[in-house]
Formats: sequence, C-alpha cells, structure tokens
Amino acid sequence: QVQLVESGGGLVQAGGSLRLSCAASGSILSINTMAWYRQVPGMQRELVAGITSGGGTNYADSVKGRFTISRDNAKNTVWLQMSSLKPEDTAVYYCNAFIWTSNLRANAYWGQGTQVTVSS
Repeated sequence: QVQLVESGGGLVQAGGSLRLSCAASGSILSINTMAWYRQVPGMQRELVAGITSGGGTNYADSVKGRFTISRDNAKNTVWLQMSSLKPEDTAVYYCNAFIWTSNLRANAYWGQGTQVTVSS
C-alpha cells in the first residue's frame, strides 16, 4: 500500500557531491519522521540523518557539516544532499519513513536501497 522509491545513487570521486531522493506513494495520511540510513558489509545499519515533519534534523557525527537532509511534505519526498564525499561514505543508503496510512495504522517503511560508491 505504501512504497518508497529511491534514486540518485552512483559512483563519485572523493570530494564530490551527490543528492539522493526518496519519494513515498500510496494511501498515506501523514508521514512523521523521515530518515536516511546506510549499511556496509559486516556492519550494522546506521542512521545518517533524520528529519521530523516540522523540519527538525539530526545527523550522525561523521556527516555533520557535509550532508543536509530536507523534505517536502506536499510531495512526500525527502532528499539527502551529500558533499565533500569520502571513501568511508561508501554504502547502500536506505530511505526510511514512519507513515500513517488510510487504514489508520502506523508503520515504518523502507526504500529499496541505493548504492553510493566514493572512489579515492
């Protein structure tokens, strides 16, 4: 009933920039927190950045000053602008959203993941 579709991943050189996009669709009443996570092989999935419906944000220490999360509530879309990318940013990035649907249930939903590779 709800789908999150991600785009924008790819291969970039260290120091470059990339913008990820995630759009939610379906029988959505409202979306609370939206967030970006990332995961590398052998590691736990970690929170990169989160944003509330009111626009409040938080970031992992490793990306502060380099990444910016934003959202458009009317479009049910969240972005992650990544600058000054480092090889250690290489990971699969996942969009996450806590969503109330038309059947009056709230659930966390995940995007399909998009690969970001930063070369040195």
